[in-house]
Amino acid sequence: MKKDNKLTLWERYLTKEIGIEFKACLYFFAILFFYCVYRIINGSFDADIIHMTEMIFTCYIIGYIQVYLFDNFDEADRLGVKEYTGMAVCTILYCLVSYFGGWFGKKLMVTLIMAAYILITYFCVFLIYKSKRTIDDKKLNEELRLFQTEHKKQ
Repeated sequence: MKKDNKLTLWERYLTKEIGIEFKACLYFFAILFFYCVYRIINGSFDADIIHMTEMIFTCYIIGYIQVYLFDNFDEADRLGVKEYTGMAVCTILYCLVSYFGGWFGKKLMVTLIMAAYILITYFCVFLIYKSKRTIDDKKLNEELRLFQTEHKKQ
């Protein structure tokens, strides 16, 4: 009996959902780190739970935007117009929520610094995904070579 190796609709959906979950956690951590550094610089060792709740919900919503509207721009093979547009739109959304949510006391300069930080984060994540794909390709090619060598022996 031949086994079908195609992904089912459910498996494709689940893969996207897991990716969104991962992105939400990753970007939440990055934004929370920025937020905590800001709070510490301003002499506070407390974080506002409402701000953190807004951050995580924002990260999930923007994760869906990244995946479904901008085709996972941080996981792209290269950065083109669509990817840069996605980065800009998502960064603007983060900044609007942070500003109107008062994460940084509605200080425009801090919000602009956060925008630069988010763009750098997007670029770093892009490089990490690209490096991982290169490593995975090398591993798969090595496994294929070993498989072919084993088959030739038989």
